[in-house]
Amino acid sequence: MTNTTNIIGLDQKKAEKLVNQLNQLLADYKYFYQNVHGFHWNITGDKFFELHVKFEELYNNLFIKIDEIAERILALGGKPLHTYESYAKITNIKAKENISDPKEAVKSLLEGLKILLIQEREILNFSDEANDEGTNSLMSDYIREQEQLAWMYRSFMA
Repeated sequence: MTNTTNIIGLDQKKAEKLVNQLNQLLADYKYFYQNVHGFHWNITGDKFFELHVKFEELYNNLFIKIDEIAERILALGGKPLHTYESYAKITNIKAKENISDPKEAVKSLLEGLKILLIQEREILNFSDEANDEGTNSLMSDYIREQEQLAWMYRSFMA
């Protein structure tokens, strides 16, 4: 092992790039989580019972992913961002406020999923190049799950 590798044997420079990519993803997840939580609280109308439960399932799942991403950053030797001020500077997801209309909430949710999926594919490609199976596996799992969610929410909108 040379001094150009980190504690888990990955190229240090590639690990640093992955940390930056994952911190970007973390910021977007935090904003997406907060949006979905707001949809859960504020949803009204004839789809209330259905969407209230689905949004709760989703924000609970996102909470777990946020923790996994932060822990992966630590495993790579980095520091996860942890303030909304830091997230606000780099997030690609816009904060949504007071959305109670079911179609508007689901449309926003689909936009957020698209942003996350694009980023996750970029991280997946780079983590493969960096020979980082841990990050690669995490992104692959997220992509598979979120593509299915996007299909289901898109079907809801039809």
